[in-house]
Amino acid sequence: MVLIGGTSNVGKSTVAQVVAEKLGFQCRSTDELARHPGRPWRTPEWEVPAHVAEHYGSLTVDELITSVLGHYDRVWPRIEELITAHATEDRGRAGLVLEGSALWPVRVARLQVPRTAAVWLTTDDSVRRARVHAAGCYEAATEEEQVLMDKFLARTERYQTLMIDAIDRLGLDRIDAGGGQSATELADTVLAAGDAQTAVGRSASGR
Repeated sequence: MVLIGGTSNVGKSTVAQVVAEKLGFQCRSTDELARHPGRPWRTPEWEVPAHVAEHYGSLTVDELITSVLGHYDRVWPRIEELITAHATEDRGRAGLVLEGSALWPVRVARLQVPRTAAVWLTTDDSVRRARVHAAGCYEAATEEEQVLMDKFLARTERYQTLMIDAIDRLGLDRIDAGGGQSATELADTVLAAGDAQTAVGRSASGR
């Protein structure tokens, strides 16, 4: 099993899919288990639900962080059950790549499961901002839509700051995904990090 964590819009889903293809594993997201209010910008195929707009529009950044971390607290038992099942059941079962922001470092570091690697992807705030602005057509958006995107970005920035603090304190492995590498290159880096780990998420030179 390979676990790939990180804040929103850091590239987890794309990299996880490539890792899964390389290994012949299944690929899943923690969002499948229980989804927190998602992106607050519209696309040609998707309109922002009223409850999502209200969530980002009415809460402060502190409240948004409290809300999302509380959500991850509640969903963790289901994630842990999924990880444990795949890591300990019959080895004939297909492996799994699991990605998601709900893979909080402190919880993952406590896992006592075999044949499991974990890494976290990070990027500069400017990289995520550019991605969200492009996805939400920020310059053409209304002022209200821009405010929602700004709130979303502020939450992702705060989340990553807290996440990196936890990763570095625990000596876990994180990978910079914002240096212009291709998804294939990042997948290879993820696999190399996993091969070097002596415990879930932790190699001898964890950084």
